[in-house]
Amino acid sequence: MAILKELRPVMPILIGASVMLSLGMGVRQSFGLVMQPLTRDIALTVSDFALAMSVQNLAWGFLQPVAGALAVRWGFRSIMTAGAALYVAGLALFAMAGGMTGVMLGGGVLIGVALACTASAISLAVGARSVPAKRRSLVLGAITATGSLGALLSAPLGQLLTTEHGWRAGLLGFLALVVFMLPAAWIAGRVDRLSPPTPATGDISAASPRVALAAALRNPSFLVMTAAYFVCGMQLLFITTHLPSYLAICGMDPSLSAGALGAIALFNVFGSLFFGWAGGHWSKLGLLGGIYIARSIVLACYFVMPPTPASTLVFASAMGFLWLGVGPLVAGSVVEMFGLRWQAMIQGVAFMSHQVGSFVGALGGGLLFDALGSYDLAWRLGVAMGLTAGIVQVAFALMRPPPAPRPIAA
Repeated sequence: MAILKELRPVMPILIGASVMLSLGMGVRQSFGLVMQPLTRDIALTVSDFALAMSVQNLAWGFLQPVAGALAVRWGFRSIMTAGAALYVAGLALFAMAGGMTGVMLGGGVLIGVALACTASAISLAVGARSVPAKRRSLVLGAITATGSLGALLSAPLGQLLTTEHGWRAGLLGFLALVVFMLPAAWIAGRVDRLSPPTPATGDISAASPRVALAAALRNPSFLVMTAAYFVCGMQLLFITTHLPSYLAICGMDPSLSAGALGAIALFNVFGSLFFGWAGGHWSKLGLLGGIYIARSIVLACYFVMPPTPASTLVFASAMGFLWLGVGPLVAGSVVEMFGLRWQAMIQGVAFMSHQVGSFVGALGGGLLFDALGSYDLAWRLGVAMGLTAGIVQVAFALMRPPPAPRPIAA
């Protein structure tokens, strides 16, 4: 195929970025599988575990712009390999935890910092710098799609080891997978050897980090996208953190949780490829709003009735199709608005909002469950906020398409 021939010189970079993203995200999305046995074994509450996962997401979000700016200064290879090493250290501490301190430092802080250096914003910035503009949206969708495949390996492995040998064995299984992020990050770091991206006419690549950030925060399209991204994070982290617990409370077989996470990962491949392709043909911001609306409808249809194995797998498949398709759309929108040089930093600002939403989704779901004994209010709030965010995003995209970026002096 012509596209494969065109991308052959940079294929090792794209594969390295995809493997790094796949393993990091797959393991991180599977932590909910150890929540029930871990909290019973070391006498923590559901909200304690949710707090650690929320801190992980806050650390990831608030450090993402910093990691993006440092990657421009120090190189992507240095940032990514350091992040992979921190992920290994965080999982080791998490697996040895005897109380809240180990869970918070290992599963929360260290893994949060590691994700800021290795996850979607950095991986997609590597991909965007490696390919020509006409292929960019599709390639970003492909990286996002392969980034979900790690859960197809980590979720069944974690469930098997946790069921047979306990939650510590499950976390050590995750650690064995994450070790492979180190060579993947090193190979993806070849992007530093490529010629610097040629600035498009009118972008802000010549600006300083402070000026580029100020330009982003004055852009109405970027601000609306960032606000809606908050709700995106809230919905996704509520599901990954609390779905296994919800199914256990409803008396479902423990293997169903791993099956649901695997279905999310599998259908996310198709969704990410589709939305990566669609972003090259239609309004990226309008497609983002459509994803948020569709997610909220699927969430409402599932939680309004008692779960069954069939309804859970259908829910997971539909939600998986809508899962990370936002990744190529947000990354592509940032490049269109501001250019390539500061993409990782500016996308990191938007992602910070996403992670604050993740904090609210994970911790808020745990607090509401501890207070009320059910997840009813949590999912209803998630549906209402998702519909509102999606409608506002679509309306803004229709009324005010993003303006062409204007030149900003260095």
